[in-house]
Amino acid sequence: MYKHPPGLVELGKRYWLPVYKPRELVLDHGKGARVWDTEGRDYVDFGAGIAVNALGHQDPDLLAALTAQAHKLWHSSNVFYTEPPLRLAEELVHASGFAERVFLCNSGAEANEAAIKLVRKWAATQGRAPERRVIVTFNGSFHGRTLATVTATAQAKYQQGYEPLPAGFRHLDFNDAQALEATFAAGDVAAVMLEPVQGEGGVLPAAPGFLKRVRELCDQHDALLVLDEIQCGMGRTGTLFAHAHENVRPDIVTLAKALGGGFPIGAMLAGPKVAEVMQYGAHGTTFGGNPMAAAVARVALAKLSSPAVLMNVERQANDLRAGLARINHELQLFAEVRGRGLMIGAVLADAYKGKAGAVLDHAATRGLLLLQAGPDVLRFVPPLTITDEELADGLARLHAALSDFAAG
Repeated sequence: MYKHPPGLVELGKRYWLPVYKPRELVLDHGKGARVWDTEGRDYVDFGAGIAVNALGHQDPDLLAALTAQAHKLWHSSNVFYTEPPLRLAEELVHASGFAERVFLCNSGAEANEAAIKLVRKWAATQGRAPERRVIVTFNGSFHGRTLATVTATAQAKYQQGYEPLPAGFRHLDFNDAQALEATFAAGDVAAVMLEPVQGEGGVLPAAPGFLKRVRELCDQHDALLVLDEIQCGMGRTGTLFAHAHENVRPDIVTLAKALGGGFPIGAMLAGPKVAEVMQYGAHGTTFGGNPMAAAVARVALAKLSSPAVLMNVERQANDLRAGLARINHELQLFAEVRGRGLMIGAVLADAYKGKAGAVLDHAATRGLLLLQAGPDVLRFVPPLTITDEELADGLARLHAALSDFAAG
């Protein structure tokens, strides 16, 4: 069993608000797809800080950008211009192929909160009464922890105890085009908001053709299409933007996680239909567009959109799936392996449902950092730059951990 330094974990138990339940190890430093704890033990990182450290740990180009900006200016607020966020906004617009303007913030929840406000503001400018500004989201989605985004998140477990929740959201079954067609008949839908690949909902991709049908329905009923690519974007699925697989043009896209390569940043990209809706004073943020975060994100964006990284995603995704298939052929633990690119979910077979957390404990003991997506799904979101050797080592450790788990 892994150890932890006496006192450090106790500090967390004593002083942190107990909303987390971390495993009792203390991570200290990392390099590439490996991290080490304070006891010197190494782990292969198949979680990447929940799909955040997409370029691995201590990427030299990110370090150089952060260090250079740290010697210049840390913060100024948006009362003044600084160069890094201006350059980043321009580069995001050009990379997106649809956006005209960008709102920079600090997290995915803030990006989605901004998107929700933009939808409502746009509907208001169209003369729609408040009751006709409904935002449709889908069961299994995850959009954040603020009061509005947790209401958009169509999972009751995240909402319980926080009532009364904000009005104006409607939840439907994911990939159910017929239900979406029916709800538009009410005439009150202002936007549809979804993840092209649901993360917390079990690493579940949109069904082939579903995004295109959503776009068609939004066009027919003058509604906005909002794509939450906070987890599945920035190269994670093998293209810079996940919706590129379906060749769909959104009105709003939200980003965070991998955009900063580990430095906190979020972004909302606004297309032509909504780019001019929010004017002076309509929204704001103190730390959003921070020059240090933007300087790092510029480098991350360039690297994550490079052919070398995207080709590595495809190749390592194939190898990871092949490795999971080999393990499952022997141990018969998975009912299904699904996902896209290096965003993969292994669904536990019926006999093991509800035990994803126990698998994660075994993985940590064997020197592997792994995530779950609900109680029934193991989530694999390693750095997009993971090497052949790191992936092979991680799969070997996974095999050992799953063998331990299967042995009971």
